[in-house]
Amino acid sequence: MSVAAMLQSSPGLFIATCVLLGLCTGSFLNVVIHRIPRIMESRWRAECAELNAQEPAPAGERYNLMVPRSSCPSCGHRIGALQNIPILSYLALRGKCSACRTWISPRYPLVEALTGLLSGYAAWQMGFSIAAAGALVFTWAMIALAFIDFDTFYLPDDITLPLLWAGLLFNLVGGYTDLASAVIGAAAGYLALWLVFWLFKLATGKEGMGYGDFKLLAAIGAWLGWKMLPLVILLSSFVGASVGILLIVIARRGRNVPIPFGPYLAIAGIIALFHGETLTRHYLDLF
Repeated sequence: MSVAAMLQSSPGLFIATCVLLGLCTGSFLNVVIHRIPRIMESRWRAECAELNAQEPAPAGERYNLMVPRSSCPSCGHRIGALQNIPILSYLALRGKCSACRTWISPRYPLVEALTGLLSGYAAWQMGFSIAAAGALVFTWAMIALAFIDFDTFYLPDDITLPLLWAGLLFNLVGGYTDLASAVIGAAAGYLALWLVFWLFKLATGKEGMGYGDFKLLAAIGAWLGWKMLPLVILLSSFVGASVGILLIVIARRGRNVPIPFGPYLAIAGIIALFHGETLTRHYLDLF
């Protein structure tokens, strides 16, 4: 029996496999979340130097998603394979670097656990199918974008634009909606927040969000279709407003301190992926 046949015939095995795959992917997403913004900044500095006719900075060590190997940010100790096992290595090291004993952020195992749980949930909800494969790709991208935007207020084109095209291609081969709905969803997703951006700017003279938010909602529309966009916008606005109020009331955060909108779009997109039709039906029933 082939591996594919085994996974198809055993839902439990398929779910466990997706959980393990998600844990390993979560470990890689930690690298993506940490390095993509730094790669972008390095690229921008090089472009600025070129535009100003300046000498480019001397080439240093290669820096991308593969090299150099992950290391402790405090002492530079290179992390070996046994120290890079998702969650287990963190627990074995008791949350400290093996060399300098500096505390390691608990967010690393959190990202791994979140990715593993959502991957297993996708497998449980959709079974062994192309829908589950699409859900894994979509969810992993949402996790990476949410944490990058939370840290840096960036939603990198290196992720949002390939995600948008992947959504259109996925629905071309029978994904979550028909191709026409996906194309309209991509266009409507971008234009919806673009209009909000310009209306807010004309009314206040300030920019209320970044262009990356437009592209992220366009990517969500390309994957889920235009019918899911009202739900995504409603959910993300509700979650964002709730968190913003809590930060102001509990954390005493100033009203003028910006809050990234990308994480709330990503949360809403994941909810819509798994439960969008049910929530939309309940919402329409209220009227």
